[in-house]
Amino acid sequence: MQLKTKEIMKKLINNILKKKKAEEGSPLRITNDTVAQHREKVLAEGRRFKYPVQYARHHLVRNAIFVSLAAIVLLLVFGWWRLYLAQDTNTFMYRVTRVLPLSVASVDGQSVPYSDYLMKYRSSVHYLEQKEQVSLNSDDGRRQIDFIKEQAMQDSIADAYATKLARENKITVSDVELESFLKQQRQSSDGEVSQQTYDAVIKDYYDWSPDEYRMTTRNKLLRQKVAYYIDTDATKLSDSVSESVKKSSDFKSIVASSKGSGGIMLAYGKSGWVPKSNQDGGLSLEALKLKIGQVSDSIKSTNGDGYYFVKLTGLNDTQVNYEYIQVPLSKFDTSLKQIEESGKIHRYIDINQQQDGNK
Repeated sequence: MQLKTKEIMKKLINNILKKKKAEEGSPLRITNDTVAQHREKVLAEGRRFKYPVQYARHHLVRNAIFVSLAAIVLLLVFGWWRLYLAQDTNTFMYRVTRVLPLSVASVDGQSVPYSDYLMKYRSSVHYLEQKEQVSLNSDDGRRQIDFIKEQAMQDSIADAYATKLARENKITVSDVELESFLKQQRQSSDGEVSQQTYDAVIKDYYDWSPDEYRMTTRNKLLRQKVAYYIDTDATKLSDSVSESVKKSSDFKSIVASSKGSGGIMLAYGKSGWVPKSNQDGGLSLEALKLKIGQVSDSIKSTNGDGYYFVKLTGLNDTQVNYEYIQVPLSKFDTSLKQIEESGKIHRYIDINQQQDGNK
């Protein structure tokens, strides 16, 4: 009796399972006729896992974008704080300014690159520490830091203003002019210094790479060209002196009797005995082309400080002696000062706020 009861229960359970599967439309066995139905069932089961993952992936992408944007904003804010408030001058921040077009000031609408300011400042700090052995943490060191910060800022502003005037007047410095100047700088009493040796000296004294030195030199030459171009008063006075030296070689009397327009005053001087390769704006090299007592034509000093007339007074195997008349340039500095007085120079950092000697 008990065995029959078990068999009946087993049949009932099997019938219920068969009925349930039949209601779900799932065949008990896979045949050629039911394979499509089974395949659809398997795919339907898989869709339950596919769509939730797909929805989660959209959320992940959205969150990743949000986090990335937030990180970029925080990085920009941190960078702005380090440069414009903390005034960080270390190597990493300097490299950042070399890549990004950030400004430290503006002059008459012309941007002053932050990288130019840092390059000049860091170079002066390097020289101060390595060559003059000045501690930046000392009272004297902090005073000198204030000075070189202001100097670097003013020099960078002047370069930017010269760039603006050069663009307006279509003035450029060619590669030939740059190479000629650099070659002249490598001259010494023992002959021409090799490029490798010269680069090593520049690195040792100023911590500049060859590219940085070339860029600095190009800016210097461009500013000189602009200064000569816009100073018409100095040009006129130079022409006047040129006529005077054709009639007389007495430099002292020429200086005493000459009056330039715009308040320009001539300057007279003597070099004394100096090396033939003396770094004096090219004056010694021009004097070597003369005979004793002969006067040169107007010379544009490579130092950018004006026109010169040279009279050779002495010469030996290694040295040269000459007198000179200088027609100084003043228009560029006067114009820049007027720009500042009119409120057209804006500085984006307060260089007196921080005492930062970071390298």
